[in-house]
Amino acid sequence: MDNRNSILTDTLPDQAIFALDIGTRSIIGMVGMPDGDRIHIVAIERAEHTKRAMIDGQIEDIDQVAKIAGQVKEKLEKKLGCKLLKVCVAAAGRALRTESVTYEMELARAQKIDAESVSRLEAGAISEAEKQFMNREGRDTDRQFYLVGYTVSRYFLDNYMISNLIDHHGRVLKADIIATFLPTEVVESLYSAMHKIGLEVASLTLEPIAAINAAIPQNIRLLNLAMVDIGAGTSDIAVCRDGSVTGYTMAILAGDEITESIMKEYLVDFGTAEKIKSQIDETEELNFTDILGFEQTITREAIFSSIKEASSRLCQEISDKILEVNGGMPSAVFLAGGGSRLSGLKEGIVEHLKIDSKRVAIAGNNFKINAYSDEYDLENPEYATPLGIVISAGFNIVNDGFRVILNERPAKLFRGGTFTVMDVLMMNGYNYQDMIGRSGQNLVVSVNGKRTVFYGEKAEPSVLTLNGEEAQLSDQVSAEDWIVFVPASHGKSASAMLSDIEKPGAGKTILVNGIEAKEDLPLKTGDSIVIEIVREKEILPEEDWYDEAEEEQVPYQEPVLAPQNIPGILTPPAQMTSTGIQIDKEQRLKLEGHADASASSDSAFHKSNGKITFFLNDKPVTFPIKPDQRPYYLMDMLEYSGLDFKNLTGKVVLEVNGESGYFQQELKSRDRIMIYQENE
Repeated sequence: MDNRNSILTDTLPDQAIFALDIGTRSIIGMVGMPDGDRIHIVAIERAEHTKRAMIDGQIEDIDQVAKIAGQVKEKLEKKLGCKLLKVCVAAAGRALRTESVTYEMELARAQKIDAESVSRLEAGAISEAEKQFMNREGRDTDRQFYLVGYTVSRYFLDNYMISNLIDHHGRVLKADIIATFLPTEVVESLYSAMHKIGLEVASLTLEPIAAINAAIPQNIRLLNLAMVDIGAGTSDIAVCRDGSVTGYTMAILAGDEITESIMKEYLVDFGTAEKIKSQIDETEELNFTDILGFEQTITREAIFSSIKEASSRLCQEISDKILEVNGGMPSAVFLAGGGSRLSGLKEGIVEHLKIDSKRVAIAGNNFKINAYSDEYDLENPEYATPLGIVISAGFNIVNDGFRVILNERPAKLFRGGTFTVMDVLMMNGYNYQDMIGRSGQNLVVSVNGKRTVFYGEKAEPSVLTLNGEEAQLSDQVSAEDWIVFVPASHGKSASAMLSDIEKPGAGKTILVNGIEAKEDLPLKTGDSIVIEIVREKEILPEEDWYDEAEEEQVPYQEPVLAPQNIPGILTPPAQMTSTGIQIDKEQRLKLEGHADASASSDSAFHKSNGKITFFLNDKPVTFPIKPDQRPYYLMDMLEYSGLDFKNLTGKVVLEVNGESGYFQQELKSRDRIMIYQENE
């Protein structure tokens, strides 16, 4: 009695796995049943593409791919006697990107590091990796890639390398990561083809991840190993060390490179060239008919000679990609896929890598560790990807039963194991800025030589819930969880009109970038504005540019220093009084001497007009000139800031003209001063 028909009746059991390997040249379907610690492969079917529907592993003709995939599905259904409704697939793409990056995040203060901080560090690193490769290739800033996986190579805490950041204390966090991205169109076209034949995508992984799960079992991944899955259009590469997969990449050279060389050399069509390539090891002479109708007979040696150059290019490309993604020579290399059986390929990779020939092997021997079949020879290296998809799903490496709902739709999960909320979001097209938001850009102009800043709006925070409750990025996700995520809205960039600084009108001349402005106009960063007020044919000093009735008149007082407990402010030694810290005699002499040595260029005006104006927290304040024309310092403004220095709850921030200020910084007329408390 056929055991398959006793197990697989009208409907496929929940534990059964249906996998499709959609390759450049063919589609392979495989069905397996978990059986203890191995997968029992009960059915395999294959169909060749009749057109060039796939190019370099990427779907070009969705309808044609769906048609061939549907044929494989129908053959399997007929063999098994049941309907197939869910499928596990693996995505490939000619634009697969693996990027290494170092990313640093500084906390507001030294503190205990929690999982949420680590998640934000990793999310920032991933976004930096994406930005890095997109900038290098001149791409626009719109997100066009899915994150398919990442590995943290090293963590650092306050510049010391550490294996785990959690529960340590520090302020500066840093991570070295390797992140892999896949173009959105590769994934979306794969989903579309499956939907056309009535299949729901139960799990999605990456082809090199699937292949390495078949070729290199978990128990030998402590070694530094590389796996190359050589298909028709692409060669997928994955490397592992210290128990985990550390990187993926792709060489856009594969078996078709050899086929096309044969086509050009012997004037044959693609199918005939493929047949010649597959028969090189089977006979000393090959007979075929070229496109002109002539019968030809060629020797095996002649074919090898004709493909030598193409084979060398392929071996060189694969070797270079292995060294690039691994950061050096691996301990051993496994070759998988249909192209791995090409005569001379193994020897070529040994030559280009300059590695011992005993350290390069055809994959297949390890397939039996995780899978078996009573009917099929599973040691065929061409089965690396479809078998890897089945193994990945069957052992929950990518679990077809692990279903997560994101914003009312099934989330795309490229791998298995444990997931955090951040993993799910980034695998489904969201990035770091979606999670934390981005403040609007400031607008910075120059007004009579003074830097003036209009600040952009702050971002609106994102909304994130897990199963209806407020969640963090570091929260772990379980099967059937549902996530609702509303991305942060970016803050609006600052905008300003000339009238926000000075309204054009009679009695004044306003130059914007050297051109006189007769009417109001929008400003842009970098604009230089020069304002001259004319009254009775006299250019008055800049302190008289606005209505004195709107100014806050402040009587002169002896300078006082800020209380010593203000976080972030460096204060010199002084004597405490009931109203603050009074400058002692020695300090007063030093300040007076400093003032004399750096007398302001405004002194002539001071003598004649007797006042000076600043903008404190966006409000104009006017002070009388100090005796002997001594300048005002930033410390003089503290008591007018509105802060209660006896009851501070956070760090006090000092800024002058949009830049960080210091306690004894000398102030100039019309300086824009910000003194405020930054709450944690």
